[in-house]
Amino acid sequence: MPNDNLKGRVAIVTGGGRGIGQAIAENLSAQGASIIVADNGADVDGRNANSSIAENALASLPGPAIAYSKSVASMDAAEEMVKTAVLEFGGVDIVVNCAAILRDGLVFKAAPEDWEAVIKTNLSSAFYLIRAATPVLRKQFKASRGSDTGSGSSYNWGRIMNIGSTAGLYGNFGQANYASAKAGLFGLMRITALEMVRSNVTCNYIAPFAHSRVTDTIEPANKEQAEYKKRAMKVSPDHVANFTSYLCSSAALDVTGQVFGVRGREVFLFNQPRPIETITQDNKNWTNEEIAEAVDKNFRKQFTKLETDLEAFNTEPVV
Repeated sequence: MPNDNLKGRVAIVTGGGRGIGQAIAENLSAQGASIIVADNGADVDGRNANSSIAENALASLPGPAIAYSKSVASMDAAEEMVKTAVLEFGGVDIVVNCAAILRDGLVFKAAPEDWEAVIKTNLSSAFYLIRAATPVLRKQFKASRGSDTGSGSSYNWGRIMNIGSTAGLYGNFGQANYASAKAGLFGLMRITALEMVRSNVTCNYIAPFAHSRVTDTIEPANKEQAEYKKRAMKVSPDHVANFTSYLCSSAALDVTGQVFGVRGREVFLFNQPRPIETITQDNKNWTNEEIAEAVDKNFRKQFTKLETDLEAFNTEPVV
């Protein structure tokens, strides 16, 4: 339902012309935010750009919005988007890194140029935009942007969302580049959350389960993966957008550095890599035999199962 919970905010949404990105842009706009819809309209592999995609997406936004139709995979593009947001709307408060392409290939066959293209679009573009936006966010904190609207004595509108994937947390066959980029978004999220906490800017990671161009391209290798795709096709991206808008709200002022998954009306909080067991050798160095014995005794039962994300979430979603 439209409301003004985010009135006065300005959001940049990359990949905002279609799918999950478009759903997020629509939700934020319906709540009063001004939007930069950044999408070069390329095919899912990043080729054949179409500038009309971002322009057409504006029609579904109830509030002020500007289309940005260039590739977001450069520092120049990031700086241009931030500059446009500041000049046209007065600032930047919300950054949603959703732009992504796919060029799948097994590690022993994948083309290096495909690796580079996916890393640049899916990971580097997020760094470029965070790099360009965070100085503005820090200045807005110091200037207490939004305090005259009752939001408090200092700026607390700053939100950064990295739209990741369970492929980056579990892995998936043929997606070394895609999964590595999404895993990189996790590390980038943690660093950004740590470095921006003093400016009251949060940063979180969302792994979406929803019908999108990515799910359309899934080629199941077994029955379990076929069932996963069938179920994923039923899940609307609107649920991801709803949770994103929650993270942008005042209710999530102190929610930062976290990894979430959204699948229909289910929301997952993921644990993050931390030591779960320790083995120690006192007074002398380990021998291989001693390590083997200690690993078998203390670690082996806790090893992470070697499964793909498609297999791990092969259950019926709550839609």
